[in-house]
Amino acid sequence: MLVEPNPPRAARRSPAERLRDELQALAGGHAEFLAHSEKSWASVTFAGTRHRLALAFAGTDAVEAAESFIAFLPEHEFAIPKQLVADAAVTAVDHRIGSDPWMEVQVELLLLDEE
Repeated sequence: MLVEPNPPRAARRSPAERLRDELQALAGGHAEFLAHSEKSWASVTFAGTRHRLALAFAGTDAVEAAESFIAFLPEHEFAIPKQLVADAAVTAVDHRIGSDPWMEVQVELLLLDEE
């Protein structure tokens, strides 16, 4: 008798991957991730990670999406399992206008572990 092997399980997505997915959705799919660093963070009562990301937006539509992204990021409700986004801030913006508009946005987010 032949036994079918178990189907492969979908790989679990890390909080960092889910965070990038959420940021890309907030950016309307127009962001290119240039950099992402993650560092453990803890206080007396909480533990989590601090994330710093650089995103590029190239073209008129993408720059408009970046402006919306900047406006809505601080109040965005993230849906990352077992994580609470305690702080989300834009830390720097570099904007080039002209025939080929471009914007780079740097953000920092603090994710707290929810257990």
